[in-house]
Amino acid sequence: MELSPLQTPGYEQSQLSKRLLDVFWRTFDLGFTAFGGPPVHYQIFHRRFVDGLGKIPWIDEQTFKEVFALTQALPGPASTKMLFTITQIYAGIIPASLVFLLWSLPGATVMYGLSLGVQRMDEILPGPAYALLSGMNAATVGIIALSAVQLAKRAVTDPLTRMLVLFGGCASLCYSALWYSPALLAFAGFVTLAWDIGGGTFWSVRNRGSAEPPEPEAELGNAADIVNQSTDSIRSNNAVTGETSQTIAQPFHDIPPHAIPAKIGLIIITLFFVAFTILMTLRGSLTHPPLPFSLFNSLFLAGTIVFGGGSVIIALLRDYVVDPGWVSPRDFLLGLAVIQALPGPNSNFGVYLGALVLAGPVSTLSVPTIFGAVLAFVGLFTPCLWLSVGFQSLWQSSRKRQGVISVLRGINATAVGFVFAAVYRLWENGYLSAAQSRGGSLSQEPWWVVVAATTFTIVEWFSVPPPVAILAGGISGLGWWGAVGRHFGDKLRGDTFLESIFTTMLPGT
Repeated sequence: MELSPLQTPGYEQSQLSKRLLDVFWRTFDLGFTAFGGPPVHYQIFHRRFVDGLGKIPWIDEQTFKEVFALTQALPGPASTKMLFTITQIYAGIIPASLVFLLWSLPGATVMYGLSLGVQRMDEILPGPAYALLSGMNAATVGIIALSAVQLAKRAVTDPLTRMLVLFGGCASLCYSALWYSPALLAFAGFVTLAWDIGGGTFWSVRNRGSAEPPEPEAELGNAADIVNQSTDSIRSNNAVTGETSQTIAQPFHDIPPHAIPAKIGLIIITLFFVAFTILMTLRGSLTHPPLPFSLFNSLFLAGTIVFGGGSVIIALLRDYVVDPGWVSPRDFLLGLAVIQALPGPNSNFGVYLGALVLAGPVSTLSVPTIFGAVLAFVGLFTPCLWLSVGFQSLWQSSRKRQGVISVLRGINATAVGFVFAAVYRLWENGYLSAAQSRGGSLSQEPWWVVVAATTFTIVEWFSVPPPVAILAGGISGLGWWGAVGRHFGDKLRGDTFLESIFTTMLPGT
């Protein structure tokens, strides 16, 4: 079996240009094809970087679980943090920065272009545009549901984690606030830690399957150091058959990662909070701060304090840019509808808002709107990348400890529950029309149920790529519009797609 580049002697010291080229060819398309938001992104990352899809994997299953839990416990865009962290583990911080740009710039460019044209748009979008977006949202619901199921299969290792997945989903549905998601994750980590310290009254640590803690002698401080059960089986087979170790890929834990020392990580984290304190002090002390500074400060604050992604950050951004009169409610909702249909991180929505702020009614500056877009982009993404680098160094040095393993296990399971909650939230806000620009329930039109269920089926059982499935959902939305929407529009008043078709086929109607 071919050796991983990480397992090749000298890869750590290989030329930076080679590592940059390596990660470029593995990730350059993600910014154009990763539709569906974070829950779908997790599945794409797993297939590409753990399964390999015919290529050499970057990390193993256990490392993926730990990175997932770590990024859920930090603020900011979740899938962006995860992609950045995985790449840093594999190739270092400079290649990870390149991947971040490849990941975010395509969607950011589209959103900036939208900001240039939104002032010239009519108050209401054309009907086919709403149908296209609704169809894509319905397909996305199907893919997120599939992602939740598949993530749960990997996160559930014992009855306790089953209960935490249920707890995370139900608790996330019942309430939403800035402090709520991190509080749930902290509680879940405490529960699994206390359970494991107590030995598990009914289920011992030894019987947890993939959650079994590694042996003390395993070198756990490296990039992917927990060996799958299959590795043990391969070793046993080698002992019987006499095959040499060169015929198989060596365990990841034998290879040192591109890690930052823990001391430097602590300095990075400290510098972040110093910068954050300075910005917040200026925010409170300046009576009439310049608009660009207020924009950057607000987006930096949002990127620092927002846990739980989507619904929380959208509500917060609305408070920061709509309530002061920087952006109109109509323009905010138009951008929100478009960003959900784009690939890459949903936080590119900030680019759109930043450009509109400098073009808005309160701006007295004669500067290009791209300046506001860049300020918003840097302000919103910097905190999550900054903290990811710092906390990854602490994770690398402490992941060998049983307490850390237990805490991450609980965080991981509860975060998967959040993905199930995301299915419901998009379902309840995925149907867009001229009368429901804020979004209505997809259950209003059973055709969207058909689209969601079909998407789930073709991706799970027929291996249709998620981007193709989402585009097919958009096409089905246009088909719905051509057959029904353009004739009935919002006048259907309870008539469904299929009912309307049969009605038009009957004589005398």
